[in-house]
This record gives sequence, structure tokens and C-alpha cells, in this order.
Amino acid sequence: MSSSSAMPPPASPREHVERIRRERYYIGRGEQNPLAEDVHHSVNYLSQELYSKDVHFLMELVQNAEDNEYPSEVAPSLEFLITSKDITGCGASSTLLIFNNERGFSATNIESICRVGKSTKKGNRHQGYIGEKGIGFKSVFLISSQPHIFSNGYQIKFNEKPCAECNIGYIVPQWVESTPSLSDIEALYGCSKVLPTTIIILPLKSEKIDAVKRQLSSMHPEMLLFLTKIRKLSVREDNSDPSNTTVREISISSEKNYQARKNMHAESYTLHLSAEETGKDEAECEIDEWVITLAFPHGGAHLSRGKQLSPGIYAFLPTEMVTSFPFIIQADFLLASSREAILFDSPWNKGILECVPSAFMDAFVTLIKSGADASPSMSLPSMFNFLPVNSSQIPLLEPVRSGIKDKVLAEAIVPCQSYASPKIFCKPSEVARLKPAFWTILDKAWKLGVDLKNLLTHGTYILSSHFDNSIYDSVLNFLEVENVDHEWYAKCIEGSNLVKEVHEQLYLEIIYFVADNWQNFSGTNMMSIPLLKYVDRGGVLSFWSISRASQWNDRLCIASENKYISWLISWNREFLSSNRFFLPPSTQTALEDLSEKITVKNWLKNHARVEVVSVYSYASSVVDSLGSDQRAVIAFAHFLYHSSKTLHIESYYLSELCRTMPVIDSYGYVVKKRNRIIVPAKGSKWVGLMGTNPWRNEGYIELSADYKSAGHFAGNYTSEDQLLEFLKTNLQASDVPFIHPPDARFPTVSSPLTVENAFLLLEWIRNLKSNGVRLPELFLTCVKEGSWLKTSAGYKSPNISFLSSSNWGSLLQTGPSFVDIPMIDQQHYQNKLHMYKEELKAIGVRFEFQEASAYIGSRLMSIAAGNSLTRENVYTLLRLIRFLREKFLSPSELIKSVKEGRWMKSTLGYRRPADCIIYDSDWAVASCISNQPFVDVLSYGAAILEYKPELELLGVIVGFKDNYQLVIDNFKFSSDDITSEATVLILKCIRYVGSCDDFVRKLKDLKWLKTIVGFHAPNMSFLVDPEWECLLKVFNGVPVIDYGFYGSVISSYKEELKKTGLITRFDEALKAITHIFKQKVLNSSLEKADLLALLGSYRQLATHDLIPVELFNAMRTEKWLHTSLGFRSPSDAILFDDAWEPLSPIANLPFIDDGDSCYGLGMEIHGYKDELKKLGVTVELKQGARFVITGISIPSDPSKLSKATILSLLGCIKSYFTLAAGPPKGFQENLCKKWLKTSMGYQCPNDCILFDPTQSSICMEDGPFIDEAFYGSEIASLKDALTRIGVTVDIKHGKDLVARHLRSHNDRITISRIYSYLMESNWVPENKNSNWIWIPNEMDGGEWVTPRSCVLHDRNNLFGLQLHVLDKYYDKKLLDFFLYHLDVRNGPGSKDYCRLWVTWEKSVQEIAVSDCSAFWKFIATNWSKNTQKLLSGCVKVPVCTDGKIILSMKEDVFIPDDLLLTDLFSKLAQHSFFIWYPASILPSMSRASLNCIYDSIGVQRISKAVTKNDAFTLDNYHFRTTDPSKVIKVGLLKIILSFLADPALDIPAEERHRMVSCLLNVTVQESDEPITVGYSVRLSSGEVVDVKSSRMLRWEREDSKLYMQSSDGEPSFKEKIEFATYFAEEISQGLLFEMADQIPSLTELIKFGSLLDFEDAAVGFLLKSKIFRCFLKTSISLSLQC
Repeated sequence: MSSSSAMPPPASPREHVERIRRERYYIGRGEQNPLAEDVHHSVNYLSQELYSKDVHFLMELVQNAEDNEYPSEVAPSLEFLITSKDITGCGASSTLLIFNNERGFSATNIESICRVGKSTKKGNRHQGYIGEKGIGFKSVFLISSQPHIFSNGYQIKFNEKPCAECNIGYIVPQWVESTPSLSDIEALYGCSKVLPTTIIILPLKSEKIDAVKRQLSSMHPEMLLFLTKIRKLSVREDNSDPSNTTVREISISSEKNYQARKNMHAESYTLHLSAEETGKDEAECEIDEWVITLAFPHGGAHLSRGKQLSPGIYAFLPTEMVTSFPFIIQADFLLASSREAILFDSPWNKGILECVPSAFMDAFVTLIKSGADASPSMSLPSMFNFLPVNSSQIPLLEPVRSGIKDKVLAEAIVPCQSYASPKIFCKPSEVARLKPAFWTILDKAWKLGVDLKNLLTHGTYILSSHFDNSIYDSVLNFLEVENVDHEWYAKCIEGSNLVKEVHEQLYLEIIYFVADNWQNFSGTNMMSIPLLKYVDRGGVLSFWSISRASQWNDRLCIASENKYISWLISWNREFLSSNRFFLPPSTQTALEDLSEKITVKNWLKNHARVEVVSVYSYASSVVDSLGSDQRAVIAFAHFLYHSSKTLHIESYYLSELCRTMPVIDSYGYVVKKRNRIIVPAKGSKWVGLMGTNPWRNEGYIELSADYKSAGHFAGNYTSEDQLLEFLKTNLQASDVPFIHPPDARFPTVSSPLTVENAFLLLEWIRNLKSNGVRLPELFLTCVKEGSWLKTSAGYKSPNISFLSSSNWGSLLQTGPSFVDIPMIDQQHYQNKLHMYKEELKAIGVRFEFQEASAYIGSRLMSIAAGNSLTRENVYTLLRLIRFLREKFLSPSELIKSVKEGRWMKSTLGYRRPADCIIYDSDWAVASCISNQPFVDVLSYGAAILEYKPELELLGVIVGFKDNYQLVIDNFKFSSDDITSEATVLILKCIRYVGSCDDFVRKLKDLKWLKTIVGFHAPNMSFLVDPEWECLLKVFNGVPVIDYGFYGSVISSYKEELKKTGLITRFDEALKAITHIFKQKVLNSSLEKADLLALLGSYRQLATHDLIPVELFNAMRTEKWLHTSLGFRSPSDAILFDDAWEPLSPIANLPFIDDGDSCYGLGMEIHGYKDELKKLGVTVELKQGARFVITGISIPSDPSKLSKATILSLLGCIKSYFTLAAGPPKGFQENLCKKWLKTSMGYQCPNDCILFDPTQSSICMEDGPFIDEAFYGSEIASLKDALTRIGVTVDIKHGKDLVARHLRSHNDRITISRIYSYLMESNWVPENKNSNWIWIPNEMDGGEWVTPRSCVLHDRNNLFGLQLHVLDKYYDKKLLDFFLYHLDVRNGPGSKDYCRLWVTWEKSVQEIAVSDCSAFWKFIATNWSKNTQKLLSGCVKVPVCTDGKIILSMKEDVFIPDDLLLTDLFSKLAQHSFFIWYPASILPSMSRASLNCIYDSIGVQRISKAVTKNDAFTLDNYHFRTTDPSKVIKVGLLKIILSFLADPALDIPAEERHRMVSCLLNVTVQESDEPITVGYSVRLSSGEVVDVKSSRMLRWEREDSKLYMQSSDGEPSFKEKIEFATYFAEEISQGLLFEMADQIPSLTELIKFGSLLDFEDAAVGFLLKSKIFRCFLKTSISLSLQC
């Protein structure tokens, strides 16, 4: 820790220490240092608060070791030893020793370490010092309370506890007498080794031991990465018990040559930057250049130590900043006190960080491109891992990352795929990625010899295949490299001829790639390129696009199995109409071996409409395509025959195809729709029975004879009749008796058939029935009804013919019958018909007597249908029935066949026999109430009554026999016919008929019951009970059953009467009476007498066993009481008394009308008070609070409300809310009027406060407080009620109301008192932009203003006319209220100052120096982008004229950035050209800072504003030619050529030599007179001001002449620098006139060279060291090799 600047030491180290203790800390002087306590607290604060981690002590010690000076013969090292021995005697369980072989502590170092902020390194950063904090060593107190130092004879210690003699801790040195001794230290260090010069001993605090051990164990090699001195770091532990050792032993060493250090596994690129504008504070600006080093980890791996990320920013030593960047940034950063992070607000650090992207980019470009031709392409992508892909964990470093990204995106740096030899690099935005699967396709195609050299001709550069890998996704996302446009794939596939040139396997991979990505390709040109292979009908390989395949009618096909491929392709040639083509056999075979065949097939199906076909599905498609081509139709039948024969098609599929295939009929037509197939006529049976095909229209097709012939198709032969037999089996081509007939007739059965055809027909029917075939209706009908069967009555149809096996037929012939029966002629049919009995039955032939009887009956009914049966017909029928019974033959079928006919005449017309009645006396009463169909005896005669048994068999009703149902069915109603007997019969019908609901419903609505008030419907009539008879007397006219009319018999039918709806029970009567009550209420027809009687009935029945609950409930709920507010229910009504009187002015209340009006109930109503109360009427005030609450009606004139009214109202409110959970609807709205009297007049309750003088210093008149003088003290007891109506009862909560009335005051004392109250209440306004602040004045009292127009202070007194300054009017304690509650600004802000400047521009010409200085001091101190934006609109700026500050137009004032021009223009007396600068020692007020401000608001720099006058004539000069080599020297040419060779300038060699050649041909002319140059500026007024200056030379480039002023004798230093400056400017401007931005850089180099007289060795050194120090220009050198 030695230093080059040290004071002479005392005689010995111990005397030096004692002098410090005595002179600085007053130890031994008998007096107390007055600053002792402050110094102690200062050191304690800095040591404990500036460092947030225990690791800081370690960094400080390494930093100190790096800054130390070392003897030349040693390798600088730093060693850490931790031991369990308490060598200091402090009682520490662990002690840390630090050994450093530096030169040792000097007296100056000792002086520094005994102070705060007194570092010996300050001002020496240019010598390589990296530490700068004056209290760095004090950080060891975090881990040790008594640090010891042994160095150069010094052996001292410090204590964190205040010294007992001076009360100061940390920095008071104390001499170490004996413990520890040097021998103790040597024993630990190792007796065989030389003890280093400096030893620091730190007895560790017990709670810090583990943390120190962890930090020591985590030291890493990168700590030495950017240190230039330390060569070795080591850590070890000395423990008496080795098993307790916890510190990992570490030894880190570094090679001496910094540039060739190889064990760091890093590549480092160093960027040197000029520091013309350093950005550091003046106090810290100790070096003149930035050196930025970027270190890249070997292989691009992320910086990490185990699972923990390593620091990414070094200031020679690592900080704690983990950047997440894959490289380390090393520079001379300014650090925070803790050394954990850099200072981001430091301009110096900002300047460094701004240059990092440039340094990175130049290094990166060199890495990628320098070895691009030599390195394999696969090695390039890994270098891109150096890009900062991930966002930094430190947001403030994001500009570095984004700067690198911007530069990379603008550079042609990304390698592209090229199958030609030269490598191609493009900008990231010009490159695109491919899908991995397509890379595989391209790789295989290239290996197969497909020419891919045109890959880059498809419109997009493709990323290198080695780079286009998922492991680089994050890098490529960072580079914003997108995927290639989907159109590109189609161009590549077509343009590179991939489909046609690759083998089948790769072809299918291409198809799979397209299929797998079809969602991206469906709308692209991929639809139009020839992609799909197929074989045409000529066997030629052809191609279709997806669009062609998907949009036309024809289809591409794939065989479902390989064995079908050749079979289907050969037969496909026979069916030209099928529009089907097959993929080549080789393609289909390869597809079956493809692992992704399912995906490919599905895609081909869905998007190319390719069909995967079996023989069956192919046949199905062919069937649909077959047209009128007879050959194709016949061929298809042969195709099915041979496919079935070869087992290529299953039987169930074959049947389906046969059903759908078209056929050729006997007429030669192609028939597609048919129901049945009939064999050709030749040789068939059906021709003999039917003649021709009668069912052609029904789809029964007779096959063409071609189906019997032989055929040859698709190489397959079919012999004669083979195909027909196949069709019989599979197409069901059939003949009689196997034809299944349609539901249609055939004509041959309408005429007699031969015996043979008759038996063929019966055989046909037998065969159909045996096969379970249902005979079609029309077919069966025509057979049944055809006259082809011979009978006794001629040829008849089977359905009217009979075949008898007994003698019943002859018997019928002799009986009383008038119908002939046709019997079949069995002899004609050779007596064989009995063999076909079932078939004959099926076609209608009948065999039994009953059937004959039914036949007779049906014939009879047919006669009746034509014209009704005559009287004789009826008697004949009755006699036939009697005859059959006598012959013991059942007449049942005969009766059954006639009984449903409407042929019997009755009194109501013709009816069925079962609907007729024989009249007798039993039917007399029933005939009165019903219409019955009695047999018409008058028409038939009395003899009809002799056949009652036969009539009963036919269904006629004889006798009443309890036929109540007939009465119900034929019921008729007439009130004149309702006798008591009829009523009883009706009730019997109800009793004895089980289901008569409709009859009962009909009776309910008829008035058939006799009551005391006439006939009424049952549901309106009552059967009374004496127990509740009183109910019926409430209202007049109640219909009760008339017992005098019915007698007692009516009581026995009580249940039947109930069914009809008669009211017989109490609850029913109650319901009816209640209904009457409700109807009267609804119609408002209740009279006073009714109501009083109702209340009397209520009083009588209230104690009865049968309580009329329903009626009582109706009385409670219905609105039948007339009140002052209309009709109300009892619960909504009040019975008035005197207690309600005070509330009448403020509430509308429903008092019962006890007057004598039309609805009035009179005073009698008060006699029913108890009954009314039970019904719910409010009869007392204490129960009526809710009426008051809901009926509140505040009058428009609140002065009418008395104290009693208000207090009564509040009492009601209090009572109401004692029970109620919440207010009724509209409660608050009704109260929202100004009716409460306050000190500020009548107010709404929400705007009132209950005053409490004990709770605040505010006065009654300060706000809207309730007037207690009017209401009395009683109102304070009603706080709960006041709270309910919205009154603020706690004065502390009344701040908003008081504030609302604030602006009604104009007295400053009152207002100040209110402000104090508001401040105490912590009041904050909702709208702070309102006029809340009172500004008093002497003229008119004052005004209310907004907080925005106010400030608390105006320390420079500049804003008296612009802003209201509150500290002039209000007490200091109120200023905090304005600041925190009203957001009044503490002082004027940037906007205010900028507005002030605008005001000055418009209103003043001269400004006081103090005012102007104060203005620009504020601007400079608070400069920001916002301030710049505000001030950039100014039109005038300050200049100094004759000691005065005046404002001049901004265009006429300049920044003096060029001393020569400043000197020239300052000499002009008539103008003040240059901006004024205030005098200040503040850094923010420096000229450099002000220049930046002036420049940003539009003030021009004089160097840019002037126009140089280049006019030059030779008239006034005398020149002589001199040797050019004296001026144009070799060193000059070397400098120029080296500069022009910079790759960044990209100047070809020929062009560089051409540029320099103009200097080689120049002629040098000398003159004794100086060469004059003119400068001019144009002012805003249009005036041009000119000045002139002498120069020493001039180069006329066009004439190749250089004019110079000759010098006499040896030039002075001033003349040398002038000549070098002018010479460099002239040469640079002449050479680089087309590259003006490069002129300053070349000018600086030539100026240096000229000062060195272009001496060869000096120029060589200059080229090595200076050419790369151009401002913001980088040179990359490899300083660390991996």
C-alpha cells in the first residue's frame, strides 16, 4: 500500500503512531476532542450502511493488493489463511490472516487509514490504481471488531468500540505489544517460507464466520482476469482438527504476459476510445481515455460458476452485477461505495456503456468473417452464441443489449446456404429459415445429384443449414430471422425439379412434407405446381397439380391392396367414362412402405381428392359413371363376374353392386333403375301365363339376350349362359313361379284361365307364401277379383266364390233367403282344388257356413245402402233368424254382418239396432230430460213387438234396466221440465254411472237447483248449517236450497250434490262469502252497514270453534278501509288521535275516514278499536313510526316546521330504526331538501354538522352547524336519528362540508382557522384544481385561486407577477397543509421558468445579472429532456453588452466553440455575438454544461455558423517555387495511405493510390506574405458580418499547387502548431472532400505527424498507437487466446 507521495516519517513507526493518537485524537493531552462523537458516528455509518454484503471486505482487500506497489523481483501474490487459533487473544473462535508481498505500508498510508475519505490513491488512476473509495479498509469491521496490521515495522490494531480516552472508534490506532508476535504469525504461515511484508489479521465475529468461509470458498479464476499485477491468489484453512475444515483450498495463478493468458478460456477484444468529452465530474476525471475490454467465454458458454451466474461487469475486479450477457464487460467504471454495482447516473459510465455496442460489433464481425473462408460452415453458428439474446437482469443495461441488436441487424453477418463454393453473408432481415423436414429433403436430393445451385434464385436468401437448428432458436429470434415465406417452397420444388428427379421414397417424403404443412400451403402456389404422379390410359407417366386434382371431376386413385393394382389398371381401360386414373404402381408400392402413409393418404384424400379404392369401391364409382354405352354396361357385368370368380370382391359387396349396376333390357336400352329382373322371354314360363311383360312400368326389366352370349373383356373370356347363371344368382333374374310380383295388376286374370294356367297361378302363389313373401295388394286384388274361376253361377272372381264340403249349401237354398251363392265347379278342375285349399283361401275363396251367412248379410247391407230396407225386408230378416235358430244353426254371423248397419227406423231416424229402444213406462221420466231413439212402431206396425227376442239378438234395448248412461248420453235441459223427480233421476245417474265427469261439468254451469231465490247453478247455491248460519247473513241475497220444493229426500243425495259443486261445507261457504267480500271490495260496493256488520261478525266469530280464517285474512289484506290517502288495508291505516297532530305538517298519513261522507264510517268506527287493532290497524303513535318515515313530505317553506315537529320526526326515526334493518325506499330522497336550520341557513341533512365545541377549535359560524339555539339541547340526544338522515354528528368527519362552505368566507383569520381544522382532519379535496386558496389584498379583500397558480416559496423573487407566493400571507405551519393536501408546489418549476423567459422576451430588454444568473442556475440544475422541449421554443437568449445583460435573437447569438473565430468576432465593437455565461463554481453551471444546454435549445456554434470565404487570387502575392519533398514527405504519405486502408472506409487500392498521387504531383509555391482567409456570418436581419484571418498555406487542388508563407529562421512553438494545424486541415480537406465526416480524424493524424516532422520511426509508432484512437473508431486486436 505504498504511495509515491508520502510525508517524511517520524523517527520510528511506534513514535508515528503515538503522534497520531496525541495530535489527532487528543489522547494524553488531558482534553476532549470536540469532534470526537461526530467522527465516530460518521465512520460507523459509512462502515455499516455503505456495504450490503459481507463479501465487500474481500473485494476491498483484493483491490488494495492490486493497487499496491511490488518489488520487481517478486510475483505479486495475495494469500488468505483462516485458522481456529485465537492468536490475537480477543477470544475469537476463528481468525483470518491476509498475506501480501507488496513493498509495505508507508507513513502516508498509515495517516490515510486513520482517517475517513483520505485515500493515497486519489489522482493516481492514470498510474493504474483501481480503488477510489477513502473508507475501503473500514469495511473489514463488518466481520472483525479488532483488525490488526503488521507491515514495515508497524504493528497496530483498531477497535470498533469507542476508545475510552477519546470516545472515537474504528480509526484510532493502538500499538500491538506482544499478542500476536511475528513468531506466532510465522508459525501459522510456515517457518520454511519468508513472511510477506504486509499481514492483516482479522479476528472474526462469531456470527460472520460461516459467511466469510463461504465467500473465501467461492473465489473464482475470473478475479484475476483484468488485474495487471496480482499473479497468485490462494485460500487455505489451518484447523487443529482437520475433519472440521470447511473452507475449500484454492490456488489461482496467472501467467505474467497479460495478452497471452490462456487458462481463462476467454477471447478478449479491447476498445480504446478518445476522451475528448469524458463525462466524469471534474473531481473524478483522472484519465484521458476509455479502454473497454470484452471477454468471451470459450465455446460461447454462459458465464457461470456451478449453478450460479458469474458477474458480467468488471471494474478490474468483479462487481456483483449479473448481466446475463454471454461475455464480460471490463472498463474503468465508477462504482458505488459498496463495489457491488456501477453508478448508472454517471456520465462517465454512460459514455462507456454507449460505446460497448461498437466494440462488440467490430469484434463480432471480425470473428465471423475473418476466418469465414478458412473455417468450415458448421463452425460459424456457434459464434452467434456470443450475442446477448436474453434480457439483462439489470434493466438499465438493456440499452447496451438493444444497441448491440440494432448494429447486428444492420450488418451483413448471417451465413446463407449456398451449394456453390463462395460463402454468402446477408443482413438478418434478408435471411429466412426453412422447416427442418425440408432441410432433410434438400440434403438427400443433393446427395442424389439434384442440382440445387439455383437455391438462392427463388427470391429469398436461405439461412445456412448448420445455423438453421433448434438449438439456435433463441439467437435467431434475437436476430429477428423469420421463417421463409410459404410461397418459396413451391418455387423450390418446381424450380429445382425435385418431383421428377428424385426416387419414389424421397418423392413421397416431399409429399409428406407438403401434407404435414398444408395449413400453410393451402393458399399458396403449391396448389398449382405439378406435384402428383399418375398413369394415363395409355400407360404414360403424367403429372397433376393439387388444383387440377381437386377442382375437376376426374380422380386419382390408389389401390387399397397391392394385389389389386394391375387388375384395376387393366379393367380401367374398359371404362372410359369412369374418370379415374391410378398412381404409378411403383409409387403405390413405395407408399405402403412409408411410415407416414396414413398422413399422406389422408392428405391426398382431403385436399387432392385422391381415392383409396378396393375393387368394390372402384366398381361403385364405375357404376355411377356408366352411361348409355351398351358395351361398357355389358363389360361391367363381366367385370363383376370375373372379380367374384378371382375372389377380388366379397359376396356381400357383390350383391350391393349387382343391385345398383345398370342393365340392358330386351329393347336394347340401358336401364339404371329397376325393381326386378326377369329372364329373357325365350324359354321362359312367364310368357305362357302373362304373354308379355305387364310390369315394365313397375321396374320389372326383361334382360337382353346379350347376357346369354359369350364375351371377351380386359383379357378375360366368358362362355355362353355363364353370365346369365351368375346374374340369376346375384342379380335375382327370375321366372314364374319364382318372380316376386309388384304391387300391380296383370290383365290375363280378368278372363277365364285354362286349367293349366289356373294351376300355374296357384303354384306361383304357393311358392311365394312358402318363401314368406307377402302378396302385393294390387296383385292379390286382381287375382281375387278376376273372373277366371268357374262356379255354379259361371266364371266368377275367387272372392265371391264358395267351396263347400257339406250339405249346408242345399239347406240355404231351401230356406227363406233372397241371395244366390256361387259354388266352385270342382269337376271342371278335376277334383284337385282341395290340394290348393290354402292358396284358394289366400285369394278369397270361402269354405264355411258362417262365411255364407256373412255373405248373405253383406248382400243385404248392400241393398240397404242403395235404398233403405223395406218393412218386408226387415220382417224377412227377423224370420230368417228365427228359422236358423229353429234348425239349430247359429245366426251369429248373419247378425254380426247386419247389426252395425243403420237400417232400423226410430223416432230419431235410421239407426243401428243397438242404438234403438222399445218404449215402455220405465222410460217415461227419462224421456222428459233426454231424447231417446225409440223403434218406430207406427212404421213397422204393432207386429214388430212380437219379435222382441230377435230384436234383442240384433241389439235393440227392451226395458229401462238401469240404462242411466243413455240418459246421460242423450241429456237435454229445460228448466220447465225440471221436476223434483227429474232432479232425483239426475242425481241417480250421477250415483250409478261410474264415469260421468262430463255430465257433472255440464250440470255445474246449468241453473237446475231450486233455491229460496230461484233456480241457480250448484256452485252458487248453499246447503246451510245452523252452526255457521251467521256468515250467510252478512250479505243479502245468498241462494240456499229450497227444502220445501224437494222435501227431505234431497238430503240423501248430499254427496252427489257436492259433486255438482253445491256449497255444503263451512270452508266452502267461507270461501264463497270471502269471494263475495272481495268482489264488493273490488267494485267499491261495500257500504257502511256492510262494513259494520262485517266487523260485528268478526267480533262474534273470533272466539268460535270454526274460525273463518280465510275471511279474516281477506279483511287484513284487502284495501277496504277508506282513509285520508284512499282505500287501504288495515295494516296500512291509522285510527286517529291527538298524539298524531304535530306530525301533520311534515308527513302524509293514512287516517281512517270517521266522517259522514259517502265512504265515511262515522264515529261508530272507534267502537271497534280492538277489532281494528287485531286486523292490523295502527291505533297508537309509538307503533306508527313507519308511516311517518314512508310518508315524509317536506314543505317548500321550512320555516313552517316547528321545533316540536322536527323533534317528533326525529323521535319517529329513532323508533323506526330501533327495529328496522334499513331505511325504506326513497327515504333519503324525501329528506333531501333544505329543512334543517343551521348557522348558514336551512340545509339538507347531508349538508349539516352537529356542533361540539369540545372536539375542535373551529367556531359555529365556520360551517353548516345545526342551530342548537333553535332546537335546544334536546337535539343532541338524537344523534342516532340525525346519523340516519345523513347529519354528520362527529365534527372530525365534517371536513368536507366545512371545506364546501370555505369559499363563502373572506376573512383571512377565519379562513386560516378553517385551514387549521382541515389540516388536523387530514382533509384532501377531490378536485385539487378548484379555487381553494384565499389570496388577500389591500384593495378589495382578496380572491380565491387554484393551487396550480401558487407556490410556497420564491427564493429568488422572480415570480411576483406570475405566481402567488403563500409564505407572504400564511403562517409557516399552514405551508405543509398547502404542500401535502392541496399539492401546492414548493417552488416554481421548469414550466414556470420557461414561461417567465417568454414573458421577459416580450416585455423587457435588459435583465438584472442576479435575475438572469438565478434563472440559468435553475435551468442547469434541473436540465432534462422536458426542460429542453419547453425552452427550445425561445426566440431570444442572453448576451453581455457593456456589463449589461440584454436579450438578442437566438439566430444572432453563437456558442464560442472555436477560439480563433471567437477572437476574430469579439473584436467587432458594433455587435455582441456570443452567449452570456453566469459566474458559478457549480459543475452544472460549467461552460461545458451550459454549452450543451444552449446547443440543445437552438443556439448555433460559431464553428458551424460561419461561412469560410475560399476565394483566392494570386494578384497580390509574389511566389517562388520550392522543393516539394520538403513538405510532401514519405511519412505523410504513409499516414494517409494507412488511414485510407481502414476497412471501414471500403476504398479500393487503386482509388487510394489515385487520391495520394495528387500530392506527389503538387508544385509548392512560397511567399513572404501571409495568405488571408475570410469568414462571415449571416444575421437574422439579413446583414452579413465579415472578418479576415491570415493562414500559412493554401492548396489549390485543381491546379496541383500548394501555396505557403515562408518562415524566417527557426519557427517558434506557436508557429509550429499553427503550421501543423493549417497544413493538416488543408491536406485532409483536399483529399477527403467527398467524405467530410472523415476529415477531422485524418486532420488529427497529419497534425501529429507534422509536429514530428514526419520522422520515419515516429510515424511508425504513431501508426501503431494513434491511428486506432480516432473518436468513436475501433481497432480490434486479439488480446486473449482461447
